[in-house]
Order: sequence, then C-alpha cells, then structure tokens
Amino acid sequence: MKILRVIHTSYGVLVFAILFLVLFPFLLIPIIFPNQFRLVGIVNRWWARLLLFFVFIPFRVEYRRKLDPKKQYIFCANHFSYMDIPSVGLNHHNTVFVGKNDLEKIPLFGYMYGRLHITVDRSKLKSRYTSLKRSLEAIDEGKSLAIFPEGGMVTERDPVMGRFKDGAFRVAIEKQIALVPVTIPYNWIILPADQFLLHWHPLKVVFHEPIETTGLTLNDVDALKDKVFQVIDEELNRHIATLYTPTNIVNNEYRSRTAG
Repeated sequence: MKILRVIHTSYGVLVFAILFLVLFPFLLIPIIFPNQFRLVGIVNRWWARLLLFFVFIPFRVEYRRKLDPKKQYIFCANHFSYMDIPSVGLNHHNTVFVGKNDLEKIPLFGYMYGRLHITVDRSKLKSRYTSLKRSLEAIDEGKSLAIFPEGGMVTERDPVMGRFKDGAFRVAIEKQIALVPVTIPYNWIILPADQFLLHWHPLKVVFHEPIETTGLTLNDVDALKDKVFQVIDEELNRHIATLYTPTNIVNNEYRSRTAG
C-alpha cells in the first residue's frame, strides 16, 4: 500500500512541476507589470484546479456567504499540510499569500514566489516587521491577502491548531477590512506534514462569513483572534466527528494520529 502512495506522490510532484512550467509565462506578467496583480489569483486558481484534477483528488469549495467581488478581504486558514496552499488557491477571490520564506529557496519557483507574494522569516524581528509593512502596503494597493495565522505547520498533533500570530489581525484592524475564516478539514489526511505521502481522500475548503473589523482598535486584536480561531475550530471538529464512523476508511489512521 505504501509503495502506491509513493508512486502517487512522485506523480503528484511531477504534475505540480509541469503545471508550474506551463503557467510560469503568465505569472511573469504581474512580475513585470505589478498593476496586473489580479492575474496572480487567476493563475493560482487554475493551477490548483488542474493539479487536483490530474492527481485524482476530488474537491469541493463551499462559501457560507457570497463575497463581494469589489471588496478586499484577509483570508485566514488553518495549516496542517503542504496541500493547504493550492487549497486556498481555489478561492474565487484573487489573493496574494503571506507566508514563510522557505519556498524562496526552490529554483525558479522561489523567484516567482518571492516577487508575487509576501514572505517572512519568523526567526528574525526585522523580517516580521517588513512583512507586516508590506502587508499594509498590499492592502493600500487593492490586494486581498491569504494568511496562515498559525505561522506555519506548528501543531504537535493533527488536526489541532496552534496559537494564532497577531499579524493578520493587526493588518485587518489597521485597514478596517473584513477577515474571512477558512477551514480546510481533511488535508492532514491527504498529505500529512510529517510523511509527505499522498493519501486519497476528497478535499474540502470552507470559506466562512466575513468578520467585520469596522470600529475595532488594536486593543481588540486578541478578541478578534479568538473569534476567528473559534469559527475554524468548530468547523474542524464537525468534520472530524464524521471520521469516527465504524465504516470510515480513515478512522483508524485518525485515531492513531490523534492519540495522546
């Protein structure tokens, strides 16, 4: 069984690379002409859809409320898997990512990522400050942001979220724009962070109702963090509960990975 997962994963990495090379010329447009930044979201969306199609993983994107295409949002998602990035990329709303700078080390891909998205080295105070400043500037430029507020895949046992960092919530309050909690309930099964082996399971992304920040001040950062955390956590728990059915094929894996 494991050999099949190794083959599936190797095939998935190949598909990811080929799609990147095919789509890279389109990503050069917003690199050369920054005012065309909306192309980033469009290309990411097609990249994510094609990737999931070719690796045979069905997906469902659910919106709890239709988002205003003319408004900006900050999307905050849980983060248990490398599959979370293309999952958030399925968003109908065009966004740029705010994420760790590790991906900049990948040849060619890192060049694109570092110029189209906002990167941060969380071990350095100056880098954290710079990423916050760039995020504020991105909002002023009309961009929407996608952020994993845990600051990476930091959980000690899946699928339990780590504590949220302040950055996304400070930006949302300072710019008075809405936050959209995003729940990705099954990616820790599909591509576990500690194994990097694909496991077939339907993928799902839930975009919750926006949480407005109008009138909030920086004194409300902690309360806002707690509210977004609770929305995502409750949705995670509802989906995880379905894994406890006796006939569910991932039930035993779930029990072993969350034991203790």
